[in-house]
Amino acid sequence: MKTLLAVAASALMLAPVIARADCSATDFKVASFEVQVGDPAHPVMKMPGELVNNCKEASAAQIEIEAKGADGSVLQKRKLWPAGTTNIAPGSSVKFDAGRMFRFDPSMRTYAVEVVSVHAF
Repeated sequence: MKTLLAVAASALMLAPVIARADCSATDFKVASFEVQVGDPAHPVMKMPGELVNNCKEASAAQIEIEAKGADGSVLQKRKLWPAGTTNIAPGSSVKFDAGRMFRFDPSMRTYAVEVVSVHAF
C-alpha cells in the first residue's frame, strides 16, 4: 500500500513536467504585430500583436521578440507567453502587448517575432 501511494504521489508531482502538447511552433501564427512609440520627448513603447493557435489541441505558445539595429544586430530580446499559463483553444487567438518589456532605444530599426516554444498547461 505504501509503495502504491508513493508511486501515485510521484506521478502527480511529475504531471506538470511531462504535460506536453502535440503541437509545434509551426502550428501557431503571429497574425499581427506592430511597434508604436509615443511622444518622442517621453517615449513609451507599445507592441500590440495577436497570436493564433492553428493546432488541433488547446495549447500555449511562447514568443520571442528581437529589436534590431540598422546593421541587423540584436539590441534587445525578450520572451513571453502571450496567454500566460492559459491554453489557447484551437482556432482561437489571444492579443498581447510586449511594449513594457522593452526600453526605448532610438537605434532600434526592425523587429522580429518568432514562436519558440509550445506547451499545454
